[in-house]
Amino acid sequence: MQHLEPLATNRAFTATTMSEPGPSPLAAHDAGLSVEQARAAIAARLRPIAARETVPVAQALGRVLAEDVVSPIDVPAHDNAAMDGYAFAGAALSAVAPLELRAVATMMAGAPLAHAVGPGQCVRIMTGAVMPAGCDTVVPLELCHVDGQRVRIESGTVVSGENRRRRGEDLARGRPAIATGRLLKPADLGLVASLGIERIGVVRRLRVAVFSTGDEIAPPGQPLAPGCVYDSNRFSLIGALQRLGMEAIDLGLVRDDPQALQAVLQRAIDCADAVLTSGGVSAGDADYTRNVLQQLGEVAFWKVAMRPGRPFAFGPLHAGDRERPAKTVWLFALPGNPVAALVAFYVFARDALLALAGATPQPLPLLQACSATAIRKRPGRTEFQRARVSAGPDGAWQVHVADAQGAGILRSMSEANALVVLRHDQGPVAAGDPVDVWLFDGLV
Repeated sequence: MQHLEPLATNRAFTATTMSEPGPSPLAAHDAGLSVEQARAAIAARLRPIAARETVPVAQALGRVLAEDVVSPIDVPAHDNAAMDGYAFAGAALSAVAPLELRAVATMMAGAPLAHAVGPGQCVRIMTGAVMPAGCDTVVPLELCHVDGQRVRIESGTVVSGENRRRRGEDLARGRPAIATGRLLKPADLGLVASLGIERIGVVRRLRVAVFSTGDEIAPPGQPLAPGCVYDSNRFSLIGALQRLGMEAIDLGLVRDDPQALQAVLQRAIDCADAVLTSGGVSAGDADYTRNVLQQLGEVAFWKVAMRPGRPFAFGPLHAGDRERPAKTVWLFALPGNPVAALVAFYVFARDALLALAGATPQPLPLLQACSATAIRKRPGRTEFQRARVSAGPDGAWQVHVADAQGAGILRSMSEANALVVLRHDQGPVAAGDPVDVWLFDGLV
């Protein structure tokens, strides 16, 4: 599978996340925004949270690094052997004759030799052991002829300086090891620990309030009344936030009532940095929602040229005076259909929330696979279709689009392992054509 250039939406997000605030995206867009325009408008307004804390390295997985990690030591701290063998002075090697040496000691890792190794001598050395004075080369054990203490190295077996790790070749003292904004991964924790650092500064976890809206939504575990459905969006979104290392604040279900919506939004403003809602942003639902949001902030309702997930709302909610807010909380109002809610989260909210959390934006890898079947598509909107990517008979990657693409069919999202990304201006896809895909493992 081949790495491609990221979506234009990713490039726009990276370029504008830390820029000066742009014009407020509050006007209605009846014709519909492109995905790229919507992402750029979101990115232009965001600023990362400033709160910091210090945590043990063992508890830093998935946290955002708040300050550069600078190496306090050379790594490695000394010249050492890159493999098991015999260490000696490489200057003694000859291009035409074997080298005869006498082994005078055996060196284990963590036990440096107290004396230098003289001409005609060598030491049996283990991987990682400090290179003794007088030695700069290691010949692998299996390439030597050993007879007691006598070691013979044939001409051309090694060159001078080979199989030696130099002091500081990985990291020199005073050099940055990991840059601010890194979303810390397992290898990062090992790297920090290898420097002898026990605690590191990270950004406070982003707090994101989540609730679902609708009189027809019921919580799992209760009897389902006629005409109702169980709430799934809240659990999908909470899971997506947890995979990003964020603190999800579950505010439950909210009925279709202006007072109830205003009360839960006020709670969210008090306790969170951002809010994720699902439902209540379509044309039929927006009237009272718009009024409530205008009282609390500057949220814009958008029609985005994408499928699934056309209705979307975004903007700031304020605590205190609107002109001089004591606090700003960012609202992402996602569509109510389960698949549309998740797709809109990945397309619009994921990178934005990571930027708010202080992470350096990293566009999701956009890969290519051949479509196993024809895909219907008309230009003028971006489409995200559920699919499974697998190896074909010839070993090449191919993608099978799910038969069920309805925005409410969550089962097909659960069974898929990728989203096929059909760009705004793209038309129909023929069987065998390459298509862009986001693998789900890249979305977490």
